[in-house]
Amino acid sequence: MKPLVIQDLRKTYPDGKQALRGFNWELDDGVYGLLGPNGAGKSTLLEILSLNLMPSSGQVLWQERNIQTSPVFFRRALGYLPQTYGFYPELKARQMLSYLGGLHGMHGRTLRRRIGEVLEIVGLTAEARRKLKTFSGGMKQRLAIAQALLHSPKLLVIDEPTTGLDPSERVAFRNMLFDLGQESIVLLSTHIVKDVEFSCRQMTVLYNGLQRFTGRPVDFMNRVEGRVFEVRRSRRDFDAFAQAHHVIAFREELEDVTIRFIVPAGILDLPDGARSAPVNLEDAYVDFIRERQVIEEEEGALEAVI
Repeated sequence: MKPLVIQDLRKTYPDGKQALRGFNWELDDGVYGLLGPNGAGKSTLLEILSLNLMPSSGQVLWQERNIQTSPVFFRRALGYLPQTYGFYPELKARQMLSYLGGLHGMHGRTLRRRIGEVLEIVGLTAEARRKLKTFSGGMKQRLAIAQALLHSPKLLVIDEPTTGLDPSERVAFRNMLFDLGQESIVLLSTHIVKDVEFSCRQMTVLYNGLQRFTGRPVDFMNRVEGRVFEVRRSRRDFDAFAQAHHVIAFREELEDVTIRFIVPAGILDLPDGARSAPVNLEDAYVDFIRERQVIEEEEGALEAVI
């Protein structure tokens, strides 16, 4: 059995909302991605995994022990980076980490050495003696990552980790995730699809509490293989083109616009000048969300007629 096993996890809130409707996943060492729109159930799943929320049914096993009945055992292995966090602004970075390390039962030379290690990992060694009130948003985010790594967790649960990071910091963070995934499980929940495409060996897509896909990012990308195209149009023709096609992205040039768009499966009649484009995970994800929205609209219209 793999170290982390999630079995038929369900969560229904008092207002009747079904945030999770039978979630299953088995994870071994590596980086795993969790994608889904707002309200899909991602935060509920992370709250359960961080022991901040009880499931309605189902269970989570860590090394074959239920995390709800063995919370102390599980917390020793868990590192959690929530989407929002609070630091004491008057403390220096090293002082903040020392305080948080003490909460994990770390102390003395071991804690001091580990603080130095995590500050180096996140690139804050030179800022160790600066007060946190002087930190930028990106620096605070990196410090939050450092605190999650302090006790060398075997399971790292991360919610929207690259918010506030600039492009170079984001690349460095992806490289760090890859290194961490060699000896631990890293579960990454994010809206930035590229973070999943370039970091994760496996991913799950949640939508309306249901697990719609679980597998390799490249397998999810196959859903739009051969359906992604680019075409150049004048700026004055862009609006008309966008109304007639499923536009994913566009790039403005001197006089023209290069438009990236997806066609439905089986469509052979392409706009003049369209050329096939390499597929990426964002193409597949945007197409998936649009497909679900269309299905919901059709189901809603049918219910209204009935």
